[in-house]
Amino acid sequence: MMKEKVFKVIIKPNAAKNEVIGFDKDKKEYKVSIKEKAEDNKANRELLRFLSKYLQKRVKIKSGLKSREKLIEVID
Repeated sequence: MMKEKVFKVIIKPNAAKNEVIGFDKDKKEYKVSIKEKAEDNKANRELLRFLSKYLQKRVKIKSGLKSREKLIEVID
């Protein structure tokens, strides 16, 4: 899962736990729930922490800082 160098994510903030919910084949994007609220960049920071741990690699948000739809880049 998530073997691409750049991939799309739809984030669901303020969830019960951090987890990858699934993959939307039509939109080609992953659905991820995040515990933090979408305020003061908290959900973005938590998303990066979660994905880094999940993928065992560093990641950054390439676009979508103010949106639920984000483009994530894996950094080697």
